Amino acid sequence: MALDRAAFYDAELQRYQQHFRAALNVGLQDRILDIGCGAGKSTREAARAAAEGSAFGVDVSEDMLDVARRRSAEAGLRNISFDLGDAQVHDFPAAHFDLCISRFGTMFFADPVAAFANIGRAMRRGARLVMMVWQDRERNEWAVAIQQALALAGEPSTTASPAFSLADRAVTSRILSAAGFAAIDFADIHEPVFYGPNVDAAYEAVAGLFLSKDKLAGTSPAADEVHQRLRTLLKARFTVDGVLFDSRAWIVTAHRA
Repeated sequence: MALDRAAFYDAELQRYQQHFRAALNVGLQDRILDIGCGAGKSTREAARAAAEGSAFGVDVSEDMLDVARRRSAEAGLRNISFDLGDAQVHDFPAAHFDLCISRFGTMFFADPVAAFANIGRAMRRGARLVMMVWQDRERNEWAVAIQQALALAGEPSTTASPAFSLADRAVTSRILSAAGFAAIDFADIHEPVFYGPNVDAAYEAVAGLFLSKDKLAGTSPAADEVHQRLRTLLKARFTVDGVLFDSRAWIVTAHRA
């Protein structure tokens, strides 16, 4: 299951990865920290670019880290390592990293100022932070349309999600400034996200990610309606490139002050 989910996330964000890779501008000898590394795609790409440096990924999911370690070993990468941990409190080596990266892994901190301050202490002075975060929910069709399709009768179709906690530039700038970062900048990235090569594959992915077992169970009229709405939505988003949803993100860059 972890491997399937890891493959889905990498495919979903494929169009974003090229923008992220370019923004990282990894140096040959860089020591890189990857926050919320998941299955380690960005960590591996950074390790390859920093052939004389190193890449270290941290994540809260042991399942995803198992996939990351396996894929790194299969790729023959020796300058890469992973650890299970919460970046808010993880005991990183002080003033060690030249570059901290995160692809949609920094939006879920309970105390973002404390979390970024802890990350900052692991970075040398002047080191760069490059992270990708979602823009507002309303600018991400995948969030709005899918949630509306999956809502049962009487349920609200809009709920707050921590996935969009860093969407506001002013809020994020204040958080990073309070945590000791400067020269904060935002680049607008507008790309579709990929949910599957066809409607059936997209349906299985969305159901597995977003539908609770209770909502999937049974053949009640309400459950049937949810399934039908979802299939109708996915059919409407099917293109020659697969099932795509509009989306928008920021690439946020900053320097350790």
